[in-house]
Amino acid sequence: MTTHNRTASSSANIALLTFSLATFTLATFTASCSLLPEALQPAGSTAADRSGGPLPDSEPAAARHIAAVTRSMNAQRIAAADSEPYNWLAHGRSNSEQRYSPLAQVNRDNVERLGLSWSYDTMTTHGLEASPIVIDGVMYTTGAWSVVYALDAATGRELWVYDPEVPRQWSRRGCCDVVNRGVAVWKGRVYLGTYDGRLVALDAVTGEVDWEVNTIDRARPYTITGAPRVVKGRVIIGNGGAEFGVRGYISAYSARSGKLDWRFYTVPGDPSLPFEHPELEEAAGTWDVAGKWWETGGGGTAWDSMAWDPELDLLYVGTGNGSPWNRAHRSPGGGDNLYLSSILALDPDTGRLAWHYQTTPGDTWDFTATQHLILAELELDGRERKVIMQAPKNGFFYVLDRATGELLRADAYVETTWASHVDMATGRPVEDPEFDFTDDWKLVLPAPTGGHNWQPMAFSPDTGLVYIPAIENPGLYLNEDEYRHSPGAWNLGMDLGRYAEILHEEGFSPVSSGYLKAWDPVAGRERWSVEMPNFWNGGVLATAGGLVFHGTGDGRFAAYDAEAGRKLWEVPVMTGIIAPPVTYAVDGVQYVAVMAGWGGVGVPSGDARSSIVPEYGNDGRLLVFRLDGPGQVTIPARRDISIPEPPAMDYDQADLALGSRLYMERCNFCHGPLGFSTGVVPDLRRMDASVHEIFGDVVLRGARLAGGMPSFEDVLDEKDVRAIHAYVIEQARTTR
Repeated sequence: MTTHNRTASSSANIALLTFSLATFTLATFTASCSLLPEALQPAGSTAADRSGGPLPDSEPAAARHIAAVTRSMNAQRIAAADSEPYNWLAHGRSNSEQRYSPLAQVNRDNVERLGLSWSYDTMTTHGLEASPIVIDGVMYTTGAWSVVYALDAATGRELWVYDPEVPRQWSRRGCCDVVNRGVAVWKGRVYLGTYDGRLVALDAVTGEVDWEVNTIDRARPYTITGAPRVVKGRVIIGNGGAEFGVRGYISAYSARSGKLDWRFYTVPGDPSLPFEHPELEEAAGTWDVAGKWWETGGGGTAWDSMAWDPELDLLYVGTGNGSPWNRAHRSPGGGDNLYLSSILALDPDTGRLAWHYQTTPGDTWDFTATQHLILAELELDGRERKVIMQAPKNGFFYVLDRATGELLRADAYVETTWASHVDMATGRPVEDPEFDFTDDWKLVLPAPTGGHNWQPMAFSPDTGLVYIPAIENPGLYLNEDEYRHSPGAWNLGMDLGRYAEILHEEGFSPVSSGYLKAWDPVAGRERWSVEMPNFWNGGVLATAGGLVFHGTGDGRFAAYDAEAGRKLWEVPVMTGIIAPPVTYAVDGVQYVAVMAGWGGVGVPSGDARSSIVPEYGNDGRLLVFRLDGPGQVTIPARRDISIPEPPAMDYDQADLALGSRLYMERCNFCHGPLGFSTGVVPDLRRMDASVHEIFGDVVLRGARLAGGMPSFEDVLDEKDVRAIHAYVIEQARTTR
């Protein structure tokens, strides 16, 4: 693990802090308040009030400032986030996770004046998904490979960088790029979940490690990509890896010491052994033991969404898909398979379950409920209700009473064919048997990417609307008749070899679209919608300035009228955006920030025709805008994307059939179906002669491990690699 500064030696680090943050004083705090309505200005509060006690006189002023404001980060401060809207204190700004900011200096009338204030190069080419945390002029964010960056929020000056040095071979264990969605800051520490399953507590001033714990069974293909939350002095973290065969759980660690306080398993373990907690006894009755799900884990990973209601004292967690996807293999006798694809309400002190709601009982489509959870107060049927809202993958928008889990609304927010509607009496979706793929392949809406994926939506209490980065993307589903678990590979219970054949035989090319949708959760209907050229786009920010900010997969950052959906401002950045924007203020100036770097699950399945990555690259950057910002976004130079003549190679149809099957099983999820990569990882059709020569060394012997391409020597041999190579060459020839 390393902490470093790219612009100064470690010995000069404190000097740099002093230089770059000399203005971060009480004057900064009070000047920031000038953006606020009088009612929102903190009464009688100063930076000293929140300092957490005196600091040693030997610390430079800037370091003292950082220590003071980060030591003051606690439950009371986050609960009162609206009293200091110039900050972005938590993942969704506040406990409600609404991703709405009361700042209004940038508004409908002047948003066209936004210009670049500063940018920061992460020097990576993978997906960037983090929500930066901003506390009184200091920004903490993350990039690929779980690297943490501490920056001056007004200038972009780097304060420190922490690299957890995730083993590059670990990239094989993740479904969806080596991404990270951010950190939590609490009482002087920055908390990070690493891609290889560690939870790390860093000193907020220096970036040095205070403590580190392993949260996973390292023999299993677990990953962490989500941002931790801190609730009542506990760091809450989940994990991913269901596709590869793991058992999901959510854990709570002491923020002070790193000691494990409690763990809630989302699926039961071996039924011959005692249950880890009582809720699993109920869950076990919803699984068929003939599937022996416990041998490979069962899935249900809690890899992203969380929210906390301090008044009800309930922690809400979204859970994921089963392992394998296809229930016919993990639970052949059927069953709901609790607690897959569910919203869980937990006691944050004990981890005990208060209530649960399963959005997709017996999920067999990868319809996770790990999507963004939002807390709000809505008037429904003449009654004010405390609600929790979610647009999970399955295509229905849910409104639940967050105290009891009672279903209040469930309406399709995108086209759904797998189910006609949700029965309000039972709370269960009514499935359409026409789309049962047990005996034949089916084209189903939504696809495994969902009607909405991880990209956060936003709720504006001004308009009463939820703004959803929605997806219309049909998915091909087909049963694998003789499924066997394959360690180290995707285990879907789908016949991937036949999948490739159908793509070829049917000339299958479904049309996928992305939308920014304004959804009325009370009426259960769409208010307005803007279609995007690419289906894989960014998260959303809503502001009191009447604006909705949204980045796109085809390299644009835009602002829309929150009421009408009219585009009011746009800047081309020519780097795909999937991260959600945030906004904050320093010295009375409002900034809007977004991380630009395309990646994630949409990369291999994305429509290559609408991807700009091959032409412009994917250099990851943090872009920060303000009114009359003097800078210009640097547009990368266009690249040659022609496909060179592939080398001569003798192969026959048997070679291609084997190569096609192995490619779909081992390569497709990163490099794209049929070799049509959208560019975040290399498009194999575009390999030059030198790469073709070392193809076997790359795949079997890890010749490019340093760049994140792992070795597959444990699951492939020379014959397999030759067949895959033949398949790739054939795709290059066909495309040319």
